[in-house]
Amino acid sequence: MIRPQLFLADLPSDAVLTPQLIRDACIAVKRNRANWLAHRRTQELVELIAFAAERWMQPDSGFRRIALEQGAAETGFSPATLGRGLDTLFRQLTVEGLQALLLQDLGDAQRLDGFAAPAAELRQGRLAFARGPEMLVHIAAGNLPNSALLSLVLGILTRSAQFMKLPRNGNLIPRLFAHSLADLEPKLGSCLELAVWTGGHDSLEAALFHEADCVTAQGSDETLQSIAPRLRPGCRWIPHGHRLSFGFIGSDQLSSFQAPRIAHRAAADITAWNQMGCLSPHVFYVEDRGSVSAEGFAEFLAGALAEREATEPRGPLPVEIAAEIAGRRSLHELRQAHHRVTREEAKTVPRGAFFEAPQAGTRVWASAESTDWTVVFEEDPRFRTSCLNRFVYVKPCRGLEDLLRHAEVVRGQISTLGTAVGESRLAEMVPMIAQWGITRICPIGKMQEPPTGWRHDGRPTLGDLVVWTDWETV
Repeated sequence: MIRPQLFLADLPSDAVLTPQLIRDACIAVKRNRANWLAHRRTQELVELIAFAAERWMQPDSGFRRIALEQGAAETGFSPATLGRGLDTLFRQLTVEGLQALLLQDLGDAQRLDGFAAPAAELRQGRLAFARGPEMLVHIAAGNLPNSALLSLVLGILTRSAQFMKLPRNGNLIPRLFAHSLADLEPKLGSCLELAVWTGGHDSLEAALFHEADCVTAQGSDETLQSIAPRLRPGCRWIPHGHRLSFGFIGSDQLSSFQAPRIAHRAAADITAWNQMGCLSPHVFYVEDRGSVSAEGFAEFLAGALAEREATEPRGPLPVEIAAEIAGRRSLHELRQAHHRVTREEAKTVPRGAFFEAPQAGTRVWASAESTDWTVVFEEDPRFRTSCLNRFVYVKPCRGLEDLLRHAEVVRGQISTLGTAVGESRLAEMVPMIAQWGITRICPIGKMQEPPTGWRHDGRPTLGDLVVWTDWETV
């Protein structure tokens, strides 16, 4: 299934990479691009990508089978979680979805083929051609595979030679996807290169960056800051750093009928990729004055996570991460016990006597004898980051303005706000949300299912990769 040594990433782990080998690989994929990819029609490439995605969704696909069997061990995700996450991407990679992306970002789906324009620009005597980078380099993150797969797809649409540096852990699925493209169209595979190396090999990255016309990277803010100064002048730089997400549930949706349904949708967002992505919710804020309180919603959410665990288990964790979750959980359980005891003590204090009760209550729901899932309700509304792996906070708030005030500490770091609010009321809220700086608003239950045309960090998905030539005919 994986042909040995089709890509540098297929070499044995003890193989030695050299700067010259990296340069030669870049030269080879650029030559192959010029011979085969540069002049392909957009529609042909769209259909090829859509067909590859369709094959990946078939249960009998050999590439999918290896990804779910071996990828689960490498990534730590259970096969069910991994399969759901991959399907979220591949369902979007249809002919219609890719054409919509081209139209959204370029204005006309034919602008990568030659000079074209929508009707309004044609009437002004204006045409434009969008040109992708000759050599597109990707620095892939190791937490989720979908971002790496989508990066390869975008590079194919822009007709770029591509070199993807993969992490030591989490490289199997991008390799499988690249092999599946080469299996479908060998000439396309010859325009791709993938390699694996860890940090500390600056000479390899220097050779790679020297050949690049555009570099995309996903990772920690520290990693991105270390890359930018090393790029040559004129090389475009598209970084995507650390981001957080959270949810907001309006009081108008907190009936005893609606709240359990929203809790199940929230559980889908939490269990998708085990909260390891920038779209994963850390906190759900629940507005006061609903028929179901924030604490009541937390209890519904705990039940929904327990149900999810039965059909889509989280998967095992390294000992140190499980210990971190257990330690965080124990801390909140201690606060819960203190709060309960103090409240009981208050009942024995004579009326009129001074008694200082705790200012914020805590309650914990958790999987029995495991760290598989944890829900912590806190009356303290201040934003708190989760330790991930299905560990989530539920907090009360008085409304959207109150929520944003308590989330000020992470302003500028938020990717997605998941919402469960009445349609007309939400329409009134979204200008404030946008002005505050959140770049994506979606229903709870869809936080981990962005469309292909989602503007990552508020930037065009495909449009950031191209350079334009305008032609004014009059």
